[in-house]
Amino acid sequence: MTPKIKIHLADDHQVLIDGLSNLLQTVSKFEVAGTSIDGTTVYDDVSKDKADILILDISMPKKDGIETLKEFNKKQLPCKVIILSSYDDLKIIKEVMKLGAKGYLTKNCAGDNIIEAVEAVYQGQDYFCDAVRKKIFNTFRDNPKLNSNIMIENPILSPREIEIITLIASEYSGKEISEKLFISSHTVETHRKNIMKKLHIKSTVGLAKYAFKNNLTNP
Repeated sequence: MTPKIKIHLADDHQVLIDGLSNLLQTVSKFEVAGTSIDGTTVYDDVSKDKADILILDISMPKKDGIETLKEFNKKQLPCKVIILSSYDDLKIIKEVMKLGAKGYLTKNCAGDNIIEAVEAVYQGQDYFCDAVRKKIFNTFRDNPKLNSNIMIENPILSPREIEIITLIASEYSGKEISEKLFISSHTVETHRKNIMKKLHIKSTVGLAKYAFKNNLTNP
């Protein structure tokens, strides 16, 4: 028998926990292994449950989601985290991504996206709900130029590739990129393939995460 995906829910609103729990348990391969309503107990609760996925409210009382992520990193708990938040603040999104969160959902869209998010994150993908994804892409489109303080953690991309990854993440088409940078569509495609290969990225969401993590935009 295939083992179930064990999920832990951490939120200080019991009504939300109950609603998400009921929704998740409609999927036969999911198991809600436990819940937490106090931020100070999340690490111990998840360790005890041996959960695969933690759905974590960013605004937990006594110890917020940021501090919990830091504790998970310090103690190297092998659990993938999806952040749940009332806000789509890009500074918060950027911070939790740097701390290793694999997904981000606003509470307004959690009911529609939670099942898809768990499946994607469990399979090793990053996941953002539509509202967050659109805000990320709009930020790229509004800020297409890199600022002078860019610090790339892994300087394996050329300046031209950095330009292109920013435009791709901004949902520019190959034709639009070629026109903007005065290069051929074939050259754009070659760069795109090289970027994906170098960064081991398979999707535009992955590109967006890389760009945010490495300060390729000014939210």
